[in-house]
Amino acid sequence: MKLLDLTLEITPDMGMFPGSPQPAIIPWSTISNHGYNLEMLFLSSHTGTHMDAPYHFVQDGRKIHQIPTDILSGRAALIDVEPTKPSIDVSDVRRYETAWGTIPDNTPIVFRTGWHSHISGDDYFTSNPGLSPDAARYLASKKTPLVGTDAPSIDAGGDHTFPAHHILARAGTVNVESLANLDKIDAHTLDFVILPMKIRNATGAPVRAMAIL
Repeated sequence: MKLLDLTLEITPDMGMFPGSPQPAIIPWSTISNHGYNLEMLFLSSHTGTHMDAPYHFVQDGRKIHQIPTDILSGRAALIDVEPTKPSIDVSDVRRYETAWGTIPDNTPIVFRTGWHSHISGDDYFTSNPGLSPDAARYLASKKTPLVGTDAPSIDAGGDHTFPAHHILARAGTVNVESLANLDKIDAHTLDFVILPMKIRNATGAPVRAMAIL
């Protein structure tokens, strides 16, 4: 078995969603003074490659520590989307199904847009492709348990009404955003393990995401 890391490194100077704080990694204890090294972490629960719990947008939705473990690993449909498209449409899912067969209900879906290549650009958080409301409703109707993307948000950059987040959160779907290295997978499916930090009552958490090759 070979693992491919799909996770961004968390660094103090990494790009962050507008309005979110920069991470701080603060030295706290040292071997010379305390006999061990230790650091304090200050960061948003939606830093880097992370998972959104439904509670992020639905008041009575599941919180991150309540996410069922059976949806944190499995096989996802890996759908390619042109990075220049402003939105991910139902037609993108249909095109995949024409090529590879109907996606069964309750199947995780990951969108490979290529937007990760923009991670150092000024447009990374403002122009990324995201799910159209119709696409989000379609995924909700298919009881999709997990939606992933290599973009920083499942909503299109600049859309601060977050329609896809609202629709999928109401359906109980979890989202994984800012996945890395999807371009290194030569397949139309993705065997994955995506494990969020188990933070009680949180809206989300950084994850360690792995593809099983």
